[in-house]
Amino acid sequence: QVRLVESGGGLVQAGGSLRLSCAASGRTISSYAMAWFRQAPGKEREFVAAIRWSGANYADFVKGRFTISRDNAKNTVYLQMNSLNVEDTAVYYCAADPYNSYTVVQADYDYWGQGTQVTVSR
Repeated sequence: QVRLVESGGGLVQAGGSLRLSCAASGRTISSYAMAWFRQAPGKEREFVAAIRWSGANYADFVKGRFTISRDNAKNTVYLQMNSLNVEDTAVYYCAADPYNSYTVVQADYDYWGQGTQVTVSR
């Protein structure tokens, strides 16, 4: 069993930056595909970014602004978010896929964190 705990969310002004962290415990996630999803108020949860050994993949609306990375020694995944805008306000979730399918599909991810709130003000 893998436990994921997100942190780093908060309130930031438009144009600002935040770095989210996702700390994993229970198993080593170095061979897993890892991803970030988000859910804005009144909207469905959507894919943001994913990473595995071969590289990273991003949703179009975050390309050039967000960067996903991982520190296998710390069993942690990060999401650096720059040039934030109001539309980025959401709860951000970390997810782990032990089968490394590296997809944008939520059902392919077996483990989820509880989420961290990101609020961007004008």
